Formats: sequence, structure tokens, C-alpha cells
Amino acid sequence: MEALDTEQIDAEPVFTERRGYFLRFLLRDPFAFLSVCWLLLLFISAIIGPELLGDAAIKLNLRARNTPPGSLEKGLLTVLGTDSLGRSMVARLIVATRNTLAIALCAAVLSMLLGGVLGLFAGYFGRLPGVIIMRFSDVLQSFPSLLLAVIVLYILEPRVYNLIIVLAITRLPVYIRVARAEVLEIRERLFVDAARVLGSSRTRILLRHIAPVVAPTIMTILTVDFAFVMLAESGLSFLGIGIQPPSITWGLMVAQGRNYLTVAWWLSFFPGLMIMLSTLSANILSNWLRMVSDPVQRWRFEVIRNR
Repeated sequence: MEALDTEQIDAEPVFTERRGYFLRFLLRDPFAFLSVCWLLLLFISAIIGPELLGDAAIKLNLRARNTPPGSLEKGLLTVLGTDSLGRSMVARLIVATRNTLAIALCAAVLSMLLGGVLGLFAGYFGRLPGVIIMRFSDVLQSFPSLLLAVIVLYILEPRVYNLIIVLAITRLPVYIRVARAEVLEIRERLFVDAARVLGSSRTRILLRHIAPVVAPTIMTILTVDFAFVMLAESGLSFLGIGIQPPSITWGLMVAQGRNYLTVAWWLSFFPGLMIMLSTLSANILSNWLRMVSDPVQRWRFEVIRNR
């Protein structure tokens, strides 16, 4: 009992030090810091935005349709102009943030969980389970992901949960292959042999000793995949088989504004800008996480600190 209390007491300062350790590295990289701030702002907007601006996003005003950016006739809601039905672009962008991020995040997390588990089993148990899982991954990877999503969504109804499932399935091979490759290398390390000699079961070794080592790599891929899934959802919405009105996403807003590019460029420009900034931030954050979690690359932050 005393040993357990001592371990708990010692673990708390280590956790606090590690949290401050990552925070210091984040502050040394201005691009990563700005990316985190932008993504946090988007998530806050996704949580509270639709409740505050939901009515403004659907309120019609045909007299003010296609109002150019910079107009403050009705306050800050028209600073980015209005669409072809006179609806505020600011309100619609903020309301669309929830659907866009929810689809991208749910699809990426679902793909990570399923692909990560399959990759762990394929790498550790090997032989028949590994062969079956890897051939399943090869079948999925043989189809272009966007084409597969188009076919499935064309057959099924383009609803939110169908879109999430389809996008998650198309990204499974990435997690399966990365997790399997990591497990194949980690299972030969000495601490795994020690756990095996001490009598730990195969399931315990996999979940307690190997999975935590693989998790940082999988989480890094998640940030990249989040950006990819967001672009895929935007592309499907642009083709008309993604989210359907009255629900809105950034990709759907781009599609709705393509017929007005010559007279109202802002209808497609600002949703496209939101997509670009979000995917760019996710990619920068992914690169930062890779460098911080890799001791070989971490020296770059030490150089910045010494300067």
C-alpha cells in the first residue's frame, strides 16, 4: 500500500512536468502555436456558434442578396457579405463549422480506432489473422478512396452517418499498415520479452505494453487524416453527394457559390479559405507533434531555445 502511494505521489510531478514540457515546445514554434489557436477557435465556434447564430444563418433578405464584403449595414454579420438569398456569410460560415468538423473528426477517430486495433492484431498475432487483415487492407486500398465514397453514397442516402462511415472505411488501410509496422518492430524489444518471461498474457502485453508505444504515432497520423477527411468531405459536398440542404458545410457553400463566381466571388472564396486554413493548421500541428514525440527531431527546438 505504501509503495502504491509513493508511485502515485511520484507520478503527479512527472505528469505536470511533461505537460509543461510540451507547452514550452509549443510556445517556441509560432506556426504550431497559431495553428492550435485557430483549431481551438474553430472548435469553440462549432460548440456555441449554431446556438448563437443559427437564426441569422437561415434568415432571408432578398433585398440584400449578394452584398459584397465590407458592408456594415446590419452590423458585423454582413462584414463578409451575403449570399444569393441575402443570408449572412459570417453566420453561415460559423454554423457550417459544426457539421464540417464533426464529420471530419468523427470519421478520422472512427478510422483510427478500427484501423489501430486491426493493425495491432495483425502485427502481434501474425499468421492467419494478420494475413486476413492485410488482404482486407489491400482490397480497400485497391479502390481510389474518393471513387469508393462516391459509389457508396450514390447508392445510399447522403446522410451524415453514412458519410462518416464511408470516409472512415476509406482511411482504414493507413492506420492498419502503420500500426502493424510499429508492432512488428516493438514486439522484438527487451521489455516485451521481459513481460513475456514474467508470465503476462499475449492480450495484456499487446494492450498494456505495446499499444501505448504505438499510440503517439497513430495520434500524429490522426491530425493529418483529419485534414484529408475534411478535404474529402468538402469534395463530396461539392459534387452534390455530401451533406444536403438545409444543413450546410464549407464544401456545400463552395458548391452553392460556384454559379456566382463572376458576380459574387466571396460566396466560394471564404468557405474555401476556411477549408485551406483548417487543413493547413492540422498539417502544421501534425508536423509539430511528430518532431516533439521523436527524440531524434527534438533537437530543433533546443536550437531555437539557445538562439
